[in-house]
Amino acid sequence: MTVLDPAVHEQIADDLARAERERGILPLLTARYAGMTVDDSYAVQRLWHARGLAAGRRHAGRKIGLTSKVMQAATGITEPDYGVVFADQIHQSGSTVEFDRFANVRVEVELAFVLGAALTGPAVTMFDVLDATRYVVPALEILSSRIELSGRTIVDTISDNAALGGVVLGGSPVAPAAVDLRWVSALLYRNETIEESGVAAAVLGHPAMGVAWLANKLAAHGDSLASGEIVLAGSFTRPLWVQRGDIVLGDYRELGAVSCRFA
Repeated sequence: MTVLDPAVHEQIADDLARAERERGILPLLTARYAGMTVDDSYAVQRLWHARGLAAGRRHAGRKIGLTSKVMQAATGITEPDYGVVFADQIHQSGSTVEFDRFANVRVEVELAFVLGAALTGPAVTMFDVLDATRYVVPALEILSSRIELSGRTIVDTISDNAALGGVVLGGSPVAPAAVDLRWVSALLYRNETIEESGVAAAVLGHPAMGVAWLANKLAAHGDSLASGEIVLAGSFTRPLWVQRGDIVLGDYRELGAVSCRFA
């Protein structure tokens, strides 16, 4: 249930859009708006998304956040969330990415599901997700937080589009039946040093479970996943802080590698 006036939702969406343009950091929403709920946060996110579409940005998919214990421990938040992905946020492996586009810049290791059929909840299962998936591909998610990190709650992260900054896709696309996705592993390098490693089963036991959670959560908000959408299923490593000049590479073994450089 929302508790804030719709005009307040509009103001928060305006503030977040300005912070994205100016690479600024906003104070915690929970400190400014007493009693703000998860429903209020998704209302803000929908406004931000709608304004992006009105400005000519193209919707490309969704991201799921906080699906693994390691990510929940890293943030202190114990429930998943989701955000939207615009086409202009997607980069190909090997790209040079402008560091100054983002704030509080971190990178996560994920699998991206590219859908070949729509998924409409409720009651979407992992098996429905696997049937609907055209292919799965390695991805790096670039996190960019427009709201201060210390003391952040689920309300802050959802309003901030689940801290999505960008997506880097690469490696080798694979049909979901071709490998046991639970055992897809990755080594996360920064400047040729392994900083993190993980296995995809850390995402709710199976990365497809994250996509099923998303489809069912969207149904509760009157939305669904369309054919062709890219869905980031959630990180299975802790977020890695990066600086200008860093080269980040995720080695997914038989699924190949995905990399970018921050300049």
